[in-house]
Amino acid sequence: MKYIIYSLSILLTVCFLAGCSASVAGKTDTDNDGLNIVATIFPEYDWVRNVLGDNPGNAKLTMLLDNGVDLHSYQPTADDILKISTCDLFIYVGGESDEWVNDILNEASNPNMEVVNLLDVLGENVKEEELVEGMQDVEGESSEEEETEYDEHVWLSLRNAEVIVASIADSLGNIDTVNSQTYHDNAGTYIEKLKELDKKYEAVIDEAPVKTLIFGDRFPFRYLVEDYGLKYYAAFAGCSAETEASFNTIVFLAEKADELELGSVLTIEGDDTKIANTICENTKDEKKILTLNSMQSVTSKDAENGITYLSVMEDNLSVLKEALY
Repeated sequence: MKYIIYSLSILLTVCFLAGCSASVAGKTDTDNDGLNIVATIFPEYDWVRNVLGDNPGNAKLTMLLDNGVDLHSYQPTADDILKISTCDLFIYVGGESDEWVNDILNEASNPNMEVVNLLDVLGENVKEEELVEGMQDVEGESSEEEETEYDEHVWLSLRNAEVIVASIADSLGNIDTVNSQTYHDNAGTYIEKLKELDKKYEAVIDEAPVKTLIFGDRFPFRYLVEDYGLKYYAAFAGCSAETEASFNTIVFLAEKADELELGSVLTIEGDDTKIANTICENTKDEKKILTLNSMQSVTSKDAENGITYLSVMEDNLSVLKEALY
């Protein structure tokens, strides 16, 4: 599939350049067409909206994964490839799920495109995918030749978000110098909101009598729990494609929930709570099933209806408070 995408990107680029006489070699201070910005997932999309503010650069913002498709299974369409190839600013996560991006960027028809790779921005703060006690391993992945896999879910840390938002403001300022100060001011205001919510998380979790979560699902919240010193046990790692938990995994998580006297088992958003239900059925005491939102299925339509990165993180804090108290 990767090579099909690569060939298609070349073909589209050639067709585009042959059919258009106008250059897209970047914006100048006198351009009136506005900026074209492409973000792959909702958190990036919402961060850009906040940095743009009243949108003095007349930017057009596109969210690629806008139909609820999971980051780990997404494949770009021909139209997606063209949008990326010609945009002024492209923002993506940069993990293993985004390997398809490299070929497109190599053939991009806008040589002055600004690119924000979240994992690159965070640098040494990016964490390797990990297997914790009781977690179901993926069969056949014990080979020493396997490349290091990094946890892509960096957006679920408010502290990571602060760093990324500042980088987005820098990139917007580079392509729209006239409004650069506005973008940095907007970013500063938004970062203060992130810091304020971070302090709320600290206060709630510092006082919590429980410091451990049991997840009957994939676990994309490692960055969040490590920010605040929480422990976790989960059925699968965050980027796992597994959907069926083994008997041993179910028994371990059920026994751990009883041992720690936890009142809940958590899942990520979605309708499939089968594993969490099975864990609860095997505990001695009744457990609630709670849901944390990883924002992997939030769309731009949800944003139009008032959903924001901060509102989701506020809701997640409420869920954590219920799970930990």
